[in-house]
Amino acid sequence: MNTSVPESEARPFAQRNLHVLTLTPFFPTHRDETSGCFVAEPLAALASAGVENTILAVEPLYRPKSRASVSAPAAQWIRYFAIPGGIGLSTAGAFLYARMIAMIRELHRRRRIDVIHAHAPLPCGHAAMLLRRELDIPYVVTVHGLDAFSKMQVSGRAGEWCRRISQRVYRSAARVICISERVRKEVLGGAGQSCRTTVIYNGVNPDLFAPSPASDSPMILSVGNLIAIKGQELLLRSVALLTAEFPSLTWEIIGDGPERARLQALANDLQISERVRFLGRQSRNRVADAMRRCTLFALPSRYEALGCVYLEAMSAGKPVVACHGQGIAEVIRHGWNGVLVGVDDEKELVSTVAALLRDEPRRRRVGINARNTILNGFTLAHQAEHLASIYRECAE
Repeated sequence: MNTSVPESEARPFAQRNLHVLTLTPFFPTHRDETSGCFVAEPLAALASAGVENTILAVEPLYRPKSRASVSAPAAQWIRYFAIPGGIGLSTAGAFLYARMIAMIRELHRRRRIDVIHAHAPLPCGHAAMLLRRELDIPYVVTVHGLDAFSKMQVSGRAGEWCRRISQRVYRSAARVICISERVRKEVLGGAGQSCRTTVIYNGVNPDLFAPSPASDSPMILSVGNLIAIKGQELLLRSVALLTAEFPSLTWEIIGDGPERARLQALANDLQISERVRFLGRQSRNRVADAMRRCTLFALPSRYEALGCVYLEAMSAGKPVVACHGQGIAEVIRHGWNGVLVGVDDEKELVSTVAALLRDEPRRRRVGINARNTILNGFTLAHQAEHLASIYRECAE
């Protein structure tokens, strides 16, 4: 097999930009520009750090065809055969590899690939593992969620296959990048302590998510998929209890999902539907605008690997209410740059939100500390710097 590359590409990477092949099932689309923004947004900062990316965004043939968002970096969309359902996830990486191998071999011949960065173990990590065996290119894999072995997503024999493949992906990777220590704990618990892991927290664009005065009337903001684990029902019940003391209080919810109809019905039952605005999916600019307008940000999620939305609200200088035991608890110092409450603790959530709404100086102080936390270690530039360092270590 001829995998020779031009002489200029064969120079040591210390003398040239690194070339990284990014494989991702998460990327902004024409339907939803927030999808995969955590993959797309660090790419410009990586380019400034001397890392050039070729991006392959992948999707199975059984899903509607996607086009890149006009606001996203250039990417090639790859559609591949896959079987729907759990058994499909366990075999998708092999089908994706078969779909890409000729293309990747030719790309590597024309322009040497130093590292493959796969997002999620299945299917992209599995495909990257097979590419490494064929082309001897090291790969790293980022784990974005707590379901690191698909135990929650897939059950039965297919789930066991997903677990075993994910184990092999993690153990063969040059590095497993975890977005929080909580995620790292999940990976090591299932793949073994010898697995090479690094925690790199997601970054925020501090210019887009910049502080601005809140609206005159108190407004709570939540951003996230409308699914049970995000805790929106708890917030609805909390808002209903807060209205007596705060008669002008409103709550804006950005996001969509299977829980929307039930949550809207609950708002009607609680007689607060006029206070709650279900805004659906919004553009990044509209999310940032809502962050600037809100009085505080609250999302009492009970199953959160990290939560980019918390970091974005902190960057906008807003007090954030999140839950103990989640990934974001590694960033929030309770009472200093945010507030943590117990999971499913309605009483504590109500009292915490009420205390923040009553105390404008405290909100301002917490918001300033939150903004400084982001500027000191959680920007896109910080994330890119850490990623570039990992790439160079793995490419040596």
